[in-house]
Amino acid sequence: MPPPEVSIAEVVSREVQPWDEFTGRVSAVESVELRPRVSGYVERVAFKEGQEVAKGDLLFVIDQRRYRADLDRAQAQLAQARSESELARTQHARAQSLVEAKAISTEEFESRRAGRSQAEAAVRAAEAAVANARLDLQFTEVRAPISGRAGRALVTAGNLAQADATVLTTLVSLDPVHVHFEADEQTWQRYAAQAGEQRAVQDNAVRVGLGGEGGEDRFRHAGKVDFVDNQIDSGTGTIRVRAVVPNPDRLLTPGLFARVRMQGRDRHQALLIDDQAVLTDQDRKFVYVLGEGNAAERRDITLGRASGDLREVSAGLAPGDKVIVHGVQKVFFPGMPVSPTTIEMGGAPQVASAGSGPAGPAGGGQ
Repeated sequence: MPPPEVSIAEVVSREVQPWDEFTGRVSAVESVELRPRVSGYVERVAFKEGQEVAKGDLLFVIDQRRYRADLDRAQAQLAQARSESELARTQHARAQSLVEAKAISTEEFESRRAGRSQAEAAVRAAEAAVANARLDLQFTEVRAPISGRAGRALVTAGNLAQADATVLTTLVSLDPVHVHFEADEQTWQRYAAQAGEQRAVQDNAVRVGLGGEGGEDRFRHAGKVDFVDNQIDSGTGTIRVRAVVPNPDRLLTPGLFARVRMQGRDRHQALLIDDQAVLTDQDRKFVYVLGEGNAAERRDITLGRASGDLREVSAGLAPGDKVIVHGVQKVFFPGMPVSPTTIEMGGAPQVASAGSGPAGPAGGGQ
């Protein structure tokens, strides 16, 4: 039989930026349960459920008639207090001229001065009552405290809303969003050793991908770490980390499952191979490399992180080694001669004969 045809590729040696991958959840930066500040019957719902609203937009209107009456009464009491204050001021001025002429007693003068002070205090109290009544009237118009997306109206027109108790609707901000995930102890210690500080992952770049996003650009949303918890959870052996991610296209909805890649800081030179070249022998990983006389030689290897479409090899290979990538299922024993065709690492197979397609990592166990 002629030697089997295989595709070989030279081990790639290049500088890589490591990434660690985690599971996370998207959450809103700001989330509000909207409650009224005054009690009353809801007169109108002024927004469309599920729409985006801007800060200050009118959302609910509570019956204003009672609060308008309270404001009118407070304004009338203020006018009365100002009139009495003016009279007390006039009486005090007259008493001051009379006491200088010794036409009235000092006791009566002190009484009129005290009356003026009481009238001025009453004016200030009436002004505060007007301000409070005006504030209550403003609170009958419930406005959005943040910009974001409104939920459904939990209270409709005609229902009674209790101050500080009834939830009218919910608001969540949309841009940016937070992504919460948890890093294990070993990963945390590695980052701490690289940075030489406790806030080891602060400001690290992250890439976020959603469950429904695939392909080469599946981690398409870029952000950075902005918060790390102050302790490790002893129950799970993890520490909570939070990233902030811009969301201009509104694809990151609060509550979504997300995959997070966090960028490490230790750029290093690495050897990379195609995952399709890796075979499994019980608990060991190995590849076949092209040896002298086009013979297939077995090399036990230690795998590292994924780097794009390739996989790091931390031990077992050297620069310049040529690895059999496609057709490895036709290599039945070490030292078997093969007919090689050279391709780029990660490229398509060039083996012409049938059954020479790519083999999976477990396809050639010994």
